[in-house]
Amino acid sequence: MTTLVNPYVKFVKDLKAFFEARPDLIQRTLSNVFSMRMIGNKTHGDLAEVAMAEFIQLFVPGYSARHVGKDMYRAKSHEEDISVKTPDGTELPISLKAYGDGPLQLSTNKTSSMFKLLSTQPDRISDTEKIREILTSPAFADFRQINVLPLIYDEKKMRCNIMIFDAGRAMDSVTSINLVTAGSGRKHPVYRFADASGNYVCEVRYGDEAANALQRGLWTHTKNALQCFSSLTGWIQYSTNTTVIDLVGAALVADKPEQKAALQLLEKESKKDLLE
Repeated sequence: MTTLVNPYVKFVKDLKAFFEARPDLIQRTLSNVFSMRMIGNKTHGDLAEVAMAEFIQLFVPGYSARHVGKDMYRAKSHEEDISVKTPDGTELPISLKAYGDGPLQLSTNKTSSMFKLLSTQPDRISDTEKIREILTSPAFADFRQINVLPLIYDEKKMRCNIMIFDAGRAMDSVTSINLVTAGSGRKHPVYRFADASGNYVCEVRYGDEAANALQRGLWTHTKNALQCFSSLTGWIQYSTNTTVIDLVGAALVADKPEQKAALQLLEKESKKDLLE
């Protein structure tokens, strides 16, 4: 009997194996990505999508990737930033998140279906069957299908990490869901999920009309829910690379032939690095 392997799980496993074989390549890539914070606090997140798509395309054996882009957002069937093609031809939609070490948004729930479902329930839910019913409902179906690749950084210590949230394991560990309405200057209520030991797992954030629609959805915390994460890279030190910022500036004012010539040179040098 053949055992089916989740293609995203296999991709993550292969990605980790490549990082372990060539830590220098991911270290320099992430250094370049987080150097973009010198341009703007949010610039690095968008450029991380481009960089990781190029990294997978250029370096990871058997896989190809392309950056999906924001202009097609309304037409997307999944919440995705990168589309990865596996060795067997499967297309994987991947949502890339570049966040500081702390709160992490796992999915955007613009219709607030998760919050609305939970608001019909008691403020505290501890019945196992009721929790399973909620977590397997259509309101939570999208979450289980999202493939999230978080790039986490600790700017004070100048270090970063690619950490994977195991959604299935996390959801299976939930034994209570609690409505939280106060604390830490909270403006909106959240539903907090915890395991049998009372450990934080994740939370569904506010969903009324006064809330920011982009903030609605499922969140976790890289420090408080560490038991739900696995690291692909471990914490690696990064440094600011001002040269890459100068390079971006030069590329933006160059014409297309010059850009193509520079691109060909960079791709050639990168492939040489892969053979070393």
